[in-house]
Amino acid sequence: MNTNRIALVTGAGSGIGKGCATALLRDGWQVVFAGRRAEALQAAIADAGEAGSRAVAIPCDVTSEASVAALFDAVRQRFGRLDLLFNNAGISLPVATPDELSAAAWRNAVDTNLNGAFFCLSEAFKLMRGQSPQGGRIINNGSISAHAPRPGSIAYTATKHAITGLTRAAALDGRAFDIAVGQIDIGNVASDMTEKMVKGVPQADGSIRPEPRMELAALTDSFMAMARLPLSANVLFMTVMATKMPFVGRG
Repeated sequence: MNTNRIALVTGAGSGIGKGCATALLRDGWQVVFAGRRAEALQAAIADAGEAGSRAVAIPCDVTSEASVAALFDAVRQRFGRLDLLFNNAGISLPVATPDELSAAAWRNAVDTNLNGAFFCLSEAFKLMRGQSPQGGRIINNGSISAHAPRPGSIAYTATKHAITGLTRAAALDGRAFDIAVGQIDIGNVASDMTEKMVKGVPQADGSIRPEPRMELAALTDSFMAMARLPLSANVLFMTVMATKMPFVGRG
């Protein structure tokens, strides 16, 4: 087991971030669990069992440039390098049409889902570009909404479309420094956030219908396939989704 690989996962206290950070631990990585709530990070590490001995929790608010810089400084001081960033932290908003969405809610989505992702990616570039051997991998968490919107999701959809642009531009800029940048777009993984899908969510035709979900293991297996690649190979975009969700026919 190679325990020399260093990974950082944002939004690691719950859901997708926790699942992927735990999968990395069990694959032998040393993992930094980052997120806003220290107690949630510590609980996530405890849930990993014995593998949690290779984890460290560092609280961080990705909307704050200074907080993100402090996070990466801590990684640099503790480990000296970073091999993988999972740029996962993000928020969703209640269903609202554009006229119902407040400016504050819009800014909150942009600050977390887009600005936060950029701050982390920028700091990862600095660290990966300057370390020896040079390079590393960045995986951005996009969404099915990076391809097609759900009703009443203009802020979330706009920020996830922007993540696609962030991924494309960073993948190009990273070539010279052996920094491989990709994106995983996820549809309906079983988590606390998607419990409402079991009861029913708005569809493009105005109806409310339940949607199938996939197990978290299906996502973490897909994520690890990207994470384990050598830097000479890159999955630029991967979509992993519940087979029977209505995404393909959405619209």
